[in-house]
Amino acid sequence: MSRYLWPLGLFVVLIGFLFVGLSLNPREVPSPLIGKPAPAFSVSQLGEAGKTFAPADMKGKVWLLNVWASWCVACRQEHPVLVDLGRSGAVPLVGLQYKDEPDAGLKWLAEHGNPYVLSAQDRDGRVGIDFGVYGVPETFVIDRQGIIRHKYTGPLTPQLLRDDVLPLVKKLEAS
Repeated sequence: MSRYLWPLGLFVVLIGFLFVGLSLNPREVPSPLIGKPAPAFSVSQLGEAGKTFAPADMKGKVWLLNVWASWCVACRQEHPVLVDLGRSGAVPLVGLQYKDEPDAGLKWLAEHGNPYVLSAQDRDGRVGIDFGVYGVPETFVIDRQGIIRHKYTGPLTPQLLRDDVLPLVKKLEAS
């Protein structure tokens, strides 16, 4: 009799894990970088020969780092939201072109609009690795001291901007 209870008990435990997993939000991927300084890097800017970008350039400002690529389907979904955000001037938006060719990124921004104050190039993905990027798009909220305050996995939506991102930005700007 007990030889049948072990498989039944294991089955019940597995079903419990399945139900817990199904109740989680896939957009809420925890990041060990929350509350820590943004990784230091210096990379060339997209379309700006001889210019570089480093997070230290944004010290004293609350800003967003949006990781994107021209080959990313979800980035196409997110892009109109970013263009509206860029036009609003609510927060500086820096792009990080991830594992992509510069010409493809420049063409994509020319066709779809450029919401970024600048885009940096991460051709080999090393900066993305330092930020713990799982895939694109991902967006990081970084405070005045260069501390990562939040990470959004997947495309930003108008509702997410209105309900989460912009209130967090305002709170960080006030502090």
